[in-house]
Amino acid sequence: MTRRVVIAEDEAIIRLDLKEILLDEGYDVVGETGRGDEAVELVRAHCPDLVILDVKMPGSDGLAAARAIRDLELKVAVIILTAFSQRNLIDEARDAGVAAYLVKPFQRIELIPAIDQAVARCEQEWAIDAEARQAPPEGSTGQQSSAEDKLETRRLVDGAKGVLMERSGLSEAEAFGFIQRTAMGTRSRMIEVARQVLEGTLAP
Repeated sequence: MTRRVVIAEDEAIIRLDLKEILLDEGYDVVGETGRGDEAVELVRAHCPDLVILDVKMPGSDGLAAARAIRDLELKVAVIILTAFSQRNLIDEARDAGVAAYLVKPFQRIELIPAIDQAVARCEQEWAIDAEARQAPPEGSTGQQSSAEDKLETRRLVDGAKGVLMERSGLSEAEAFGFIQRTAMGTRSRMIEVARQVLEGTLAP
């Protein structure tokens, strides 16, 4: 399935380069802008799979736009472009719901892996979130319990992915895919499959 992308970058040359790379790689660029506030509206209108945001833009900076996009509660992966790599910016971007970031100037060879990583990371997060909402722990009620279950599921799934990557030579995406498919095939939860992997009773 062709991934649909919105680009928000206030430097026209960089925006054009991004668009050309994405089109060459088979992506569908459904919207482009040089303003952060317009980026949010484009995401609202087109519901893309991915949005690429520059950190510094008029109207709304990239991090503020990322937070606004997160609040739309759409399944869209967010990548930030920045000329800086300060630790505090990375932390702030993560808190804003950003899945990956690229430091400018970047190369074509860096962009597509960053997109793949961002989308894979978001798909994992959405799957964990869906499981936490659909199957809260026994005896628990309310949003807080669901949030705690999500955190515990993420912690155990991340640990199980690490085990599978180390012992079976799987990539992160392959490890998560194994956990997710096993859970679906056995009609169990990913957190239960992760526990089995960590206990050493389950392997590919």
